[in-house]
Amino acid sequence: MILIDPPTWPAHGRLWSHVISDTSLEELHTFARAAGIPSRSFEGDHYDVPGERHEELVAAGAVPVGNRELARVLRASGLRFRKRKGEHPLARVVDGLAAVGGPHVLDVVGSPHEPVATAGASVVLVADPADWMVLVQSVGRDGWAPPGGKRDEGETPRLAAVREVAEETGLVLDPAVLRPVGYERITVAEGQQRGPWGVGDNHIAVFGTRVADRQPVAPVADDILAAEWVDRATLQDRCADQPWWPLVERFLAQA
Repeated sequence: MILIDPPTWPAHGRLWSHVISDTSLEELHTFARAAGIPSRSFEGDHYDVPGERHEELVAAGAVPVGNRELARVLRASGLRFRKRKGEHPLARVVDGLAAVGGPHVLDVVGSPHEPVATAGASVVLVADPADWMVLVQSVGRDGWAPPGGKRDEGETPRLAAVREVAEETGLVLDPAVLRPVGYERITVAEGQQRGPWGVGDNHIAVFGTRVADRQPVAPVADDILAAEWVDRATLQDRCADQPWWPLVERFLAQA
């Protein structure tokens, strides 16, 4: 069932309603597409819609409920997207990462906050002023991706990020120049854990940095097959179908 609350939420000089499903995100997205709600209005577990569309969306099948009832139903549905203040939901994909090897939920979150200290891996988006970006190809991953890997015991996510970039590309970065872009949150249910992916939340920290020029890159680690700078078109061709792609778009748009 699709539900909508009254237009009582002020933002950008107007009032807004929230549209949710009590069953699945698939149902919610199907309704949104049919009603012409733009995808950019999706906020991880609901769509924001301007108040002037409230009656139209009710006529299209959304059930009107109060603000508190909508919040209660969303919590009960298990679809609520957990985020901190200032964070922005970018994607939610069921079984989004093949590397996990089992059932999970992948949340992709844009965040200005320093990643949690327990993040198990770090990734770095390294770009130049013209939006060329470094990609690597590794033995353990299909296709191309930004440099990154598992955090060693005793490392912070930021130090792990610098080490991984050096090992996979030969670039030496100052940890201070990295800024948080967001993270991937992989949630694994009890009994479904495999390998390093534990029960509950597993985090991959994503940092970004701009460098003044494209210094030569080459793999140092044995498990990296290739490293190279690619332009924006090549970057999109190689990576736009990946669930973490919204973090790349966010980084390039803000930098």
